[in-house]
Amino acid sequence: MKVFLQFPTYLICLLLALPFGNAMADEEADKYAETIKIFQDAGASGTFFSKSYGYAVFPTIGKGGIGIGGAYGKGRVYANGKYMGDTAMTQLSIGFQLGAQGYSQIVFLEDKRAYDEFTSGNFEFSADATAVAITAGASASAGSTGSSAGASGGKKDATTIGDFHKGMATFTVAKGGLMYEAVLAGQKFKKLQPVK
Repeated sequence: MKVFLQFPTYLICLLLALPFGNAMADEEADKYAETIKIFQDAGASGTFFSKSYGYAVFPTIGKGGIGIGGAYGKGRVYANGKYMGDTAMTQLSIGFQLGAQGYSQIVFLEDKRAYDEFTSGNFEFSADATAVAITAGASASAGSTGSSAGASGGKKDATTIGDFHKGMATFTVAKGGLMYEAVLAGQKFKKLQPVK
């Protein structure tokens, strides 16, 4: 009898939680749409949407370190404008570094080969030296598996430069924080988790 009386309570709690689940999903979708819009409006990165097979977008990557550092961010992968699934980026770095920073990142995938390589779960950018010392400063680097370019300006008026290198191009927009570093670090991306 006691179990039977608890069942309606669980059912009521579940039904009350459903609107909150939908609101959180809508908020998550808005976060990605806003980040994509920033890159669409940001100079040269906007042109990559029409000439890329797909892209991976990360609304917020958190990065920090004192000597040993790391970064992490969740992202979504798109092919031909369609949301295909989720991924995540991790980074470990060793060297002179101090501080914390948040930034948005997009990785454009020029063709199906680049898309397949990126979503395989074995993809990792080569180690690049980077220096980020201001919130919205420009930064650019090129490695053996991709080129990257930073954005200058604020979130609403960022401008970018860059081109494909081995089928990929990466752009970032600083969101906040301050980090001084002179390190060698590579980004590793988790295998695509398809949309259910």
